[in-house]
Order: sequence, then C-alpha cells, then structure tokens
Amino acid sequence: MTLIIDCHGHYTTAPKPLEEWRNRQIAGIKDPAQMPRASELEIGDDEIRESIVNNQLRLMKERGNDLTLFSPRASFMAHHIGDFEVSSTWAAICNELCFRVSQLFPDHFAPVAMLPQSPGVDPKTCIPEMEKCIREYGAVGINLNPDPSGGHWKEPPLTDRWWYPIYEKMVEYDVPAMVHVSTSCNPSFHTTGAHYLNADTTAFMQCVQGDLFKDFPALRFIVPHGGGAVPYHWGRFRGLAQEMKKPLLTEHVLNNIFFDTCVYHQPGIDLLNKVIPVKNVLFASEMIGAVRGIDPTTGNYYDDTKRYIDACEELTDDDRHAIFEGNARRVFPRLDARLKERGL
Repeated sequence: MTLIIDCHGHYTTAPKPLEEWRNRQIAGIKDPAQMPRASELEIGDDEIRESIVNNQLRLMKERGNDLTLFSPRASFMAHHIGDFEVSSTWAAICNELCFRVSQLFPDHFAPVAMLPQSPGVDPKTCIPEMEKCIREYGAVGINLNPDPSGGHWKEPPLTDRWWYPIYEKMVEYDVPAMVHVSTSCNPSFHTTGAHYLNADTTAFMQCVQGDLFKDFPALRFIVPHGGGAVPYHWGRFRGLAQEMKKPLLTEHVLNNIFFDTCVYHQPGIDLLNKVIPVKNVLFASEMIGAVRGIDPTTGNYYDDTKRYIDACEELTDDDRHAIFEGNARRVFPRLDARLKERGL
C-alpha cells in the first residue's frame, strides 16, 4: 500500500494569538517599549488540536493524504521585517509550533524548519536554529528563502559561496531544502501569483548557470509550485545550458533538484509529468494555501492535487508510487528513518 506523503504543507491555520503576537513584535521594531517577550505568547494544546483537526487533518482524510511535511506559514516568514534578532525570535516561535503539531499528530505531520534569515546577514547565523530543529524537533528538512529582501533580490545567487555554510550543514545532517520565498513587499510582484513563481524559476536558472553541485554532489533542493516556468520552458533551459557549455540538464541539475506537484489544474500536472522525469517529482498540495477555492469547471478544490496525479495518463502505477511515497523517502532520508521506526 502506498503512503500519500505531501511534501509541502504550511501552518496557515495557526491559532489567532500567533498573529497578534507578531503584530506586537512588528510594532516593537519602531517602539521598543511595545516589543513582546516570546514567553508572552500562550497557545494551548487544545487550540493547536482545534486548528489542525478542523482544517488540514480534515481535508487530508477527505482527500486520502496520509502525512504532511509541515513548516511555518511561508508568507509569515517575512524575513525582510526587522533585523536578525526579530527574525530569530519569530522563527523559533513558529518552528516550535510546527513541532508541537507533529507531537500531537505524529502519524500525520513531520516538521520542516524555517530559518531565521535576515537581509544582508551572514547565513551562518541561521545554523543554531537549524541544528536545534533537526536535533531536538526531528525536522526532516528546511525551507530556504533565496530572497530575504522580500521581492528586491539583494542577496547573491544560490550558487554563490555566501550560502555555503547552510549547504555544509544540509549535507552534514542529510536534509534537503525547499527553496521557498516569503511575502513580496515589492508592489510589482504579487506574492503568490508572481513572486513565488518567479522565485522558483529564478532559483532553477541560478543552478543551471553555476556549478554548485560539483561542490555539493549530495545537496538536494525541492523547487516548489511545479518549478514555476521551468517545465513549460524546458527547451529554453536545455538550450541555454547548451550555449553555456554546461552538461545535459539530466546530469547538471537533475540529480539534485526536484519539483513538487503544487500545480492546480490537470493540464499543468500532465505537462509536469511529461517533461520532468518521474524520479524528480514529489507529491505536494500546499493545502489551505495560496489557492483555496473550488474550480468551477470540475467542482473540486484547486489544491486537491492527488486527483490530478491519479488521473494523469502519463503515469503508471509504479510512477504514482514513486511520486506519492518513494521519492519523498529518498529525498528526505530523515523522514524515511522516521517512517521505518513506525514499521512503515
């Protein structure tokens, strides 16, 4: 029997006190007298249970999803707000909440860590929170924001040595990173309709241009939202790599880069699976995320992505097993170990 593993979930339904505390923290940037202490945030287990049972868990059961890799709400990461101290406190709070979800619902959620990134700040500063989440919370992966400036792209490309301290720790702990931006504060880029998809495409192209995986052959990135424009323009990327005298993309990046299935219509999923090798596709829905409505042409929720995989004529049963379970266990070895401990 195949486990249905959703590799892309965020705590978008966290109890209201979290947002209220965050608003106080943001106010405290200008007026330090208003800055709250982390200890002032009180969220009980019953509040967490209610936020999950009536939302993510209910939909998971309705749609046949077994396990979600769960990280803090992407748009709430907002690394561009405040300084490193602000980001560090906020990341610690959000990561602890996701850990508590995984403790209350161990059969259905595994934590993925947000990093306390801040514009222009050395990535080394993220390592203590990353290590804590892996060692103490059992995080199976991390989310890495390639643009902490919030839509202004002030950081070096992902292939720059500036990022290497994070990559060294990823390899040491054998965890992948989902390359996921946060809120756009640039009015030219809608957060979920433009900034997210631009970032997915940009991150992939940065890796094509560089030689990052020669230095880190074991490094693994998940590019979310179906890879942005990548599958649709695969010929363009192949041609550009050829002009740059890079190896074939199958050798240059596809041993290290994977794509999720957060693509919200059948033709998009069909294209993804026709263009990208099955071994590079991981099931995901980003459920209760950017696209929450019902598609009037089908009567189903846009983000009920399991339906699209089930209906994709490009795929065999073995392919579906790989996308739903096998690839996630391979890309997230700590998840695989966690499941084996449960006899799965």
